[in-house]
Amino acid sequence: MGGKSSREANWSSNPSSWDAYQQPSYSQEIHDPPPPPTPPPQQSYTSQQSYGSHQHYTSSQDHGGAIDRRRLDRRYSRIADDYKSLQQVTEALARAGLESSNLIVGIDFTKSNEWTGAKSFNRRSLHHIGDGFNPYEQAISIIGKTLAAFDEDNLIPCFGFGDASTHDQDVFSFYPDERFCNGFEDVLSQYREIVPNLRLAGPTSFAPVIEMAMTIVEKSGGQYHVLLIIADGQVTRSVDTERGQLSPQEQKTVEAIVRASKLPLSIILVGVGDGPWDMMREFDDNIPDRDFDNFQFVNFTEIMSKNAATSRKETEFALSALMEIPSQYKATIELNLLGQRKGIVSERVPLPPPMYSAASFSSSKPSRPASFEPSFPSYQRDSQPFSSAPPATCSTYDNQVCPICLSNPKDMAFGCGHQTCCDCGETLQSMSNLSKFD
Repeated sequence: MGGKSSREANWSSNPSSWDAYQQPSYSQEIHDPPPPPTPPPQQSYTSQQSYGSHQHYTSSQDHGGAIDRRRLDRRYSRIADDYKSLQQVTEALARAGLESSNLIVGIDFTKSNEWTGAKSFNRRSLHHIGDGFNPYEQAISIIGKTLAAFDEDNLIPCFGFGDASTHDQDVFSFYPDERFCNGFEDVLSQYREIVPNLRLAGPTSFAPVIEMAMTIVEKSGGQYHVLLIIADGQVTRSVDTERGQLSPQEQKTVEAIVRASKLPLSIILVGVGDGPWDMMREFDDNIPDRDFDNFQFVNFTEIMSKNAATSRKETEFALSALMEIPSQYKATIELNLLGQRKGIVSERVPLPPPMYSAASFSSSKPSRPASFEPSFPSYQRDSQPFSSAPPATCSTYDNQVCPICLSNPKDMAFGCGHQTCCDCGETLQSMSNLSKFD
């Protein structure tokens, strides 16, 4: 497996503005919330094989081709927002009609994780491994516990992206043999094993992990899945991307979200760290041309920084992340997306977990200083207004940064004159054509 790439055979991404997309072909309805919590119905969630034949909705024939809309509207509605525990959220999801949900997890390992915890995580890397949970572990634990009752086999495919082995092109599996994690506890255990052995890099694109999730849904025969992406920032947008245009990473991410709406797959993006999150809100609100509204953004930091009891904040986060799931599940039923292979997915193969030395987590390259003050801030700080310096500052910064990962400084030169960081340069040494950097 290590010799394979998770890249698709070809891409067709022409940067364009948001206006270039058409209006959605499916308009999601908004329904009244169900009545206050009542004891949940007794349901049993028996263990099944990873890609078993069991389906709650296997084809349109199960419903005779005509679904009672009023029954669907009642059962597959948005859940209310007045619950006080994760157990109540789980019960509300069941009452709202969610019967089966298979979780997929994608983790952001881009280099910006080293400094985007400056305000929200006491100047530590967001991937810091300590006695307590870091933001990534907290988010995994909360969502994992809430959805555990709906996962019949308890198997969770987990992938990393954005490190020095994947950049914005691939994903790696949490296990070398591509097997899935057994429950969210195993997810957390494997995460702690992997973090010390990788190198944070970049740039950021969610397209590879979305496409990996699409591959899993297709192989499952069309079972409903929820892709949980946890990331510290938005998709990479270089300084030379014109206003109204999308960067290559943004373009591919948008296209992946649109294609994913043709499958029974919901995407939840959880933002950890200091942000910024403006483009993620754009993704949540303005991506048209989808079969159904399959994308939800949740600001983890904003919720968990509130002055409230931990259990209350965890419940609010779970609600914010999952309240759209019943209506999205309903959409996959109405559109006959469940229980069938679409034949529209280009299969991805994940890379194995990175196995660098334990000391490489922080990388041998100079990282951000202790003050976490970037030379060109990616977001406005409370105590420092935007610089009034001329635009040349942007160009100077852009010229000093590796054009591939957009995070490490340039410290390796090729004979043709092109420069990258050493991490990316090692990958490019076998390539003879570097014209894309001209």
